[in-house]
Amino acid sequence: MAKKDKQKPNVKEFLNKKAFHDYHIEDIFEVGIVLHGSEVKAIRAGRMNFKESFVRIIKNEVFILNMNISHLDTTHVSYRPEEGRDRKLLMHRKQINKLFEKVTKDGYTIVATKMYFNDKNMFKVNIGIAKGKKDYDKREDLKAKSMKRETQRVLKEYNR
Repeated sequence: MAKKDKQKPNVKEFLNKKAFHDYHIEDIFEVGIVLHGSEVKAIRAGRMNFKESFVRIIKNEVFILNMNISHLDTTHVSYRPEEGRDRKLLMHRKQINKLFEKVTKDGYTIVATKMYFNDKNMFKVNIGIAKGKKDYDKREDLKAKSMKRETQRVLKEYNR
């Protein structure tokens, strides 16, 4: 009897580059998210935007706000949840307490850095505890990035 080939599902990964540009990310948590109706299909189709989204702790629960998941044309009207609604994130109580302590005492913020489907086809969100960058930090990062790109280009030409 031949073994079936296990094919990895088409993994879509959404990265929030703006978060890495605007913040120093210190600690990252992988959390689940509560989705309704056809939102999973819309995410698989790439109809999601979370660049301007942020995370808040409200009444000891964690929510992602300002995340937009557009409707699919093929879904029925009665199964369409609101596009910009607040979505609950699933975390352990100890993790929520740790986040709350960092945010209130040390002046950190919580941002969504990455969203993806894991091996079990569950949609996961990576959120990070972050501290805002100053303008000169952003300029230094851009300089370092351009220097790295330039050296890679020169090395590539040299190796030809």
